[in-house]
Amino acid sequence: MIKPNIAVDGPAGAAKSTVAKKLAEKLGYSYIDTGAMYRAVAYCALEKGVNLDSPEELGRLVESMDLELNYDANGLTVLCNGVDITDKIRTQRVSQTVSVVAKVPAVRVRLVEMQRKMAAKGGVIMDGRDIGSYVLPDAQLKLFITASLEQRTMRRLKELEAQGCSLDFEELKQEIKKRDTIDASREMAPLTKAEDAVLVDTTDLSIEEVTEHILNIYRQRFGV
Repeated sequence: MIKPNIAVDGPAGAAKSTVAKKLAEKLGYSYIDTGAMYRAVAYCALEKGVNLDSPEELGRLVESMDLELNYDANGLTVLCNGVDITDKIRTQRVSQTVSVVAKVPAVRVRLVEMQRKMAAKGGVIMDGRDIGSYVLPDAQLKLFITASLEQRTMRRLKELEAQGCSLDFEELKQEIKKRDTIDASREMAPLTKAEDAVLVDTTDLSIEEVTEHILNIYRQRFGV
């Protein structure tokens, strides 16, 4: 029996990746972080000095990239052309660049092609910003996970502090707000809630509470 696919969308800092990982562990699904794929492109573009204002250069870059995502008990590993870039894609510099790269049609077309191949056999939990609306429109369960801008900023701030970075709360808040605007207004596959997606607001919930809530939705939907 083919397992259903689960699409998880939402803005930065909504805890969608954390929740998606928890769900994958509990359900025995494969986890795919599409955001990591766009971060990988952004990182490589910065490293190679690619002109971020040139869709042609970014298109050629993504065509040359062999991306591999592996998720196990130790976490997510991102390989680009055989090189581990897992830690390098999580820097603030990459975070400030990723939305610019992600709005380029050639980049999205190539990565979406990869993502659909990953989900072809079912049993995948895929998170990102356009999964339910564009990448996997036929996913059997779609979730749109969100939270207040203040809560999302606080979560991101804690992540960065854990990495040894020090940022001003208001400055980071405006950066996330700007990223939301870019993601929601891009011409191709913008960040949006699919009509048949279940809205999950995580503002006042713990990761455990969100996970259990979604597991209940899963059990009701699929009778397990």
